[in-house]
Amino acid sequence: MNIYFSGIGGVGLGPLAEICHDAGYNVMGSDRETGLMTEKLQARGIQVHIGQDGSFLQASHDAQPIDWFVYTAALPPTHTELLLAKRLNIRVAKRDELLAHIISEKQLKLIAVAGTHGKTTATGMFVWTLQQLNVPVSYSIGTTIGFGPSGRFDPQSEYFVYECDEFDRNFLHFSPYLSIITSLDYDHSDTYTAEADYQKAFAQFASQSRQVLAWNDQHAEVFDGLFQVSLLDPSQINQTIGVSGLYNRRNATLVQTAIKRLGFIQDTDGVVSHFPGTDRRFEKLADNLYSDYGHHPVEITATLQLAREVSDHVVLVYQPHQNIRQHEIRDGYTNQFELAEDVYWLPTYLSREDPNLEVLQPEDLIQNITNKARIHVADFNDELWDIIQAARDEGKLVLGMGAGAIDGWLRQKLGQ
Repeated sequence: MNIYFSGIGGVGLGPLAEICHDAGYNVMGSDRETGLMTEKLQARGIQVHIGQDGSFLQASHDAQPIDWFVYTAALPPTHTELLLAKRLNIRVAKRDELLAHIISEKQLKLIAVAGTHGKTTATGMFVWTLQQLNVPVSYSIGTTIGFGPSGRFDPQSEYFVYECDEFDRNFLHFSPYLSIITSLDYDHSDTYTAEADYQKAFAQFASQSRQVLAWNDQHAEVFDGLFQVSLLDPSQINQTIGVSGLYNRRNATLVQTAIKRLGFIQDTDGVVSHFPGTDRRFEKLADNLYSDYGHHPVEITATLQLAREVSDHVVLVYQPHQNIRQHEIRDGYTNQFELAEDVYWLPTYLSREDPNLEVLQPEDLIQNITNKARIHVADFNDELWDIIQAARDEGKLVLGMGAGAIDGWLRQKLGQ
């Protein structure tokens, strides 16, 4: 099977390209510019063309007909390669449709990790724990990790562990063998017009799963009547496990319970306690400096709680994500920042925006925050970096948070 990835260097398609390559398929693709992922794929012998004018797609198809053209949601409907693929009558699909096909074709049991928050960390924990138990595992994680590639196909594996994202209703392509749902808070208003629609999609996802583990304090009524859903009570959280952060312990408890459901009875406390984490999930960049992907009020609360377990003095540098999302959650910014001594609020990172929607400024978003006196409007400049360095020198933990440019800016300042 010949598979072409448009946007092959992205965090979603890059790992999937690796999985397909490992699984024996012929893989190629294009991207707008070179990057770490495109270089990594090329080093593995995968054809990657920089530029997306359609010439590489046409030449590849002429040489050997392409079976699948796979693209991301970020690709506009007028994109040159997408239009060409349709004219060439190539099967066009997003990544999850292809992955569901591969899982079925390879007869793997899908372990799906879903939820509004915590998916990446829980997926990483799941993969790490199975690896430490010497269980062959194939997987896909939506970030880079230090204990393997982001995506891997092991021909010896029985299971495929997948970070199953609800954006664009992607997770509804799957019928998992076992699912865990880490949390359930309304998100992705560009896909789901109302909270009820969001919850309905999770109920459908659960109904498509053979067995599900979730928390009973996370809208248990959503799963009412679904016999395959087992609800855990917060009293069952493994508080003795050696990981920081309440939500990390919740995730670890779900992972440990799921692994027992698979029939592995080993004590995994020690294994999970040594979980090295994933990139951009409370990732330590340098002494007293951390980076986190959080960009939702619930994630802010959870990550600051984790940070305060590590340090009594926390300074937050926060970059909101997507203007369209800020219009939805602006009234939700209230008491999430209580555990931070100071908060430096950056302009919103703009992505997939409605051009007719007013861009909310930091001053618009901080109106209802309870510790408003600690909020400082900031920007990416030398002044902010000096503030960060001074806080680090004083022994404070500085946390850069956001799904946009903040992580790259911090790494650039560190020379990473």
